[in-house]
Amino acid sequence: MQLFETVREMGHEQVLYCHGKNPDIRAIIAIHDTSLGPAMGATRLYPYVNEEAALRDALRLSRGMTYKAACANIPAGGGKAVIIANPADKTDEMLRAYGRFVESLKGRFITGQDMNITPDDVRTIYQETKHVVGVEEKSGGPAPITALGVFLGLKAAVEFRWQTKRLDGLKVAVQGLGNVGSNLCRHLHEHGVQLIVSDISPEKTAQIKQRFGATVVEPDEIYSQNVDIFAPCAMGGIINSQTIPQIQAKIIAGAANNQLENERLHGQRLVENDILYCPDYVINAGGIINVYNEMIGYDEDKAFKQVNNIYDTLLAIFDIAQQQSITTNDASKKLADERIMRARISKKQPVAA
Repeated sequence: MQLFETVREMGHEQVLYCHGKNPDIRAIIAIHDTSLGPAMGATRLYPYVNEEAALRDALRLSRGMTYKAACANIPAGGGKAVIIANPADKTDEMLRAYGRFVESLKGRFITGQDMNITPDDVRTIYQETKHVVGVEEKSGGPAPITALGVFLGLKAAVEFRWQTKRLDGLKVAVQGLGNVGSNLCRHLHEHGVQLIVSDISPEKTAQIKQRFGATVVEPDEIYSQNVDIFAPCAMGGIINSQTIPQIQAKIIAGAANNQLENERLHGQRLVENDILYCPDYVINAGGIINVYNEMIGYDEDKAFKQVNNIYDTLLAIFDIAQQQSITTNDASKKLADERIMRARISKKQPVAA
């Protein structure tokens, strides 16, 4: 990977490499765009195979956060941080050292909880910087509101694709039964949807089978199920040249980040296969909406109103894609870029005397 060329092509404003000894820490903070406001993005701790893989993850996720915030119409930019470490090696000293790196950005980057970072870890980071959210979990965590946003986005896709608001009788394959995936299953079950699910955890699949009467399949069988909708709620990069030919669903609507392994190639492949794709950073924006509202003072009614806008935003994106004969991914970026450009122009306007 040619570092500076890659960062330039993806449009990042700043990439901070965090390295220290006593304690030993290796982390990357990627700030993509702050036109709409300070960069927001959670911190992920993961034993990446190498530093290139960690950088790629940080760059893609931070760019996705920019588009996520813009499409959600909240005044925040996009960022992301990754700590390169095995979860078993995590220490309070490491987290506090990381907090000092966050503090050095003086509010340009605001972070929170992601993979292998617990609420207690967030409180440890908070000892060194106030630019972290989720310390008190005022809203009860982002999973329920994220799942609600995915459910609303799925409904928008059904309305656009089949001109109906009804979900009963539809078949949905849900991949990944973590907090978001299981909450999505609850919403779907309550609306008469037939569930087919997979997860690497037998305990989670058994629980969803018992609660909602779901059919359980092996993880590698979830793509080829004869369903109406595929809802990926696990890891990213799962929509690719190997899986697309297997997918029978006519709508993809799930919570996972970076679902398309190659945005341009696989976005176009979905169009060619007549599959309507809900861009992940639009449909799963409930998380950043939740975090932003925690930051400014949590108002449940306001947060849920913003999450409900995901429905209308996706309908607008589907219309743009259809009218301009482009992928829904490109349509969502057009919408986001327009909002970002307006913010940049507004900032350049002179203040009236």
